[in-house]
Amino acid sequence: MTTISAAEIWGFLEDVKDPEVPVLSVVDLGVVRDVKLREQNKWEVVITPTYSGCPAMQVIEKGIIERLNEEGLEVNVTTVLSPAWTTDWMSEAGREKLRAYGIAPPEDEVDKSVLFAKPTVIPCPNCGSKNTKMVSQFGSTACKAHYKCLNCLEPFDYFKCLR
Repeated sequence: MTTISAAEIWGFLEDVKDPEVPVLSVVDLGVVRDVKLREQNKWEVVITPTYSGCPAMQVIEKGIIERLNEEGLEVNVTTVLSPAWTTDWMSEAGREKLRAYGIAPPEDEVDKSVLFAKPTVIPCPNCGSKNTKMVSQFGSTACKAHYKCLNCLEPFDYFKCLR
């Protein structure tokens, strides 16, 4: 029986897409926290939701199990809530995939402008302009806000920075 490495498991997990943003894998998103060999061809995959009420987690868990079962592997998926997921866990490749898909990736700071200061400038993923305006703090999913570019006039989602 051939032994599969953890690196190969991580590679298989690149095929499991986020159901809400299908250009991102669960690895790009940083949802997969760890991969552990428990016994011969029996693996544990540790995941953390982007937020505790994320409705996509059941679909993600099912996708992980199905993908590893395709390789003849048994898998147990464990969900951990601590430490809480942060946008810092997203890969650079994932951020670029978001931008190419038309969603502005998270900026480097948490947007506390609602309470304290000027809003964070979010560049348009379509034309790159910084002349944008938040339309709504709530976008197509809870982890996104809705913006509009005042140059190209295109609406876009912004993947909120969470820390």
